[in-house]
Amino acid sequence: MRELVAAVRRGDADEVRALLESGADPDTLDGTDGLPVLCLAVAAYDKPVAEALIEAGAAPLRRLPDGSTPLLRAVDGGSYALTNALLRHRVPLPLPDREELLARARTRAEAGAEAELRRRTGLTGPVERVRVVDEEVGWWCEQLTLGELTVRDEHRAILTSMEARYGIRTPFDELVERALAHPDRDHVVWSDVVFTLGRRVDEETWQWSRDLLNHPGRLYRLLAADLLLSLILGDIAKGDAPFWDRGREFVPWAEQEQDPEVLAVLLHAMTHDSAPEIEAVGLAYLTHPDPAVRALVPETLEQSEDGRSLVRPESLTAVLTLARDEDPGVREAACRWLGHYRGSEPEVGDALVALTRDERQPIRICAVSGLAYRDDPRCVEAEHRIGPLDPELPFDERLMDVWRYQRRREDAEGS
Repeated sequence: MRELVAAVRRGDADEVRALLESGADPDTLDGTDGLPVLCLAVAAYDKPVAEALIEAGAAPLRRLPDGSTPLLRAVDGGSYALTNALLRHRVPLPLPDREELLARARTRAEAGAEAELRRRTGLTGPVERVRVVDEEVGWWCEQLTLGELTVRDEHRAILTSMEARYGIRTPFDELVERALAHPDRDHVVWSDVVFTLGRRVDEETWQWSRDLLNHPGRLYRLLAADLLLSLILGDIAKGDAPFWDRGREFVPWAEQEQDPEVLAVLLHAMTHDSAPEIEAVGLAYLTHPDPAVRALVPETLEQSEDGRSLVRPESLTAVLTLARDEDPGVREAACRWLGHYRGSEPEVGDALVALTRDERQPIRICAVSGLAYRDDPRCVEAEHRIGPLDPELPFDERLMDVWRYQRRREDAEGS
């Protein structure tokens, strides 16, 4: 069906779905090289179109003239998202297909994207490199092109996720080395290693990760902090977070860590614990030169329990200082903390009123919401300072907080 082939080539997922719903064959051949249209989507790294075809019944394990399958081609192309999308609709795979898939992923991961690209093309010229960001999750990868062939450097993530999917417990040290081959917290390989180890909520993985904090290399310590944060968060949706309150164990490392990125992740992990020593660590970094560190200070400070104020004067003073910080991220963090503080000190409301005039609209929204949450009548006038909203952004539920405050007032006056 030419219309389906054309829609797949255009990357028009909505049209592809409409044609499939009208009876188009999801395994339609493209008419050029005799391959099913799913291969076109795989070659174009077009996840929405590939998902539409798979959901309509396209066969990811269909054996092609060259002996490959659409699923194997997704692995060869180094597409983590596409591989998972094609796998999601065929679980479990027959054992021979599973073994073939794992072997292919392992071969590609061990070779490396550039070496594999040169092997497959036979070319020796310069490689074109482009950074590609997955807007859905924020992860990125590098896309490499040589001649007419393109691959992405996500093979280690593909292998890691497949091993976890099929119950293979890859050694901790091996996963660490995979992550460090892509030393960026937002790279898909690093992120998937952290996700995979973070689901191993056992004491052995916790101790290995904590021991890694002693490594002299900052990247090892950064990975350790990231792993520990992931273990603390666990699988909250399933209520499986056994390390939730063990952030206090990081105090010695947080007190001596010199790298701001490692320190920020450690502080983030510590904020899920309420041990009193964590507050002291946070206050020690009130004037840290890195704004990412300063922005985490409010979260290290105890706030309230059952409506009773537990804040020490020096802690409140610290947050009020951060509310005037030069960095907007720091001011917003302080604003969130102040908006949920239940103490009656007038300077808290005054600080929030000042933040309703901030140059950044998200901070103004946060401050108005905080005033309303505190039942401060100044929220009504301050709401007008929020300004016009971007219609392209999703609705912010906090914009209803002034209305809720007014309803509370009306209900109280009518009772």
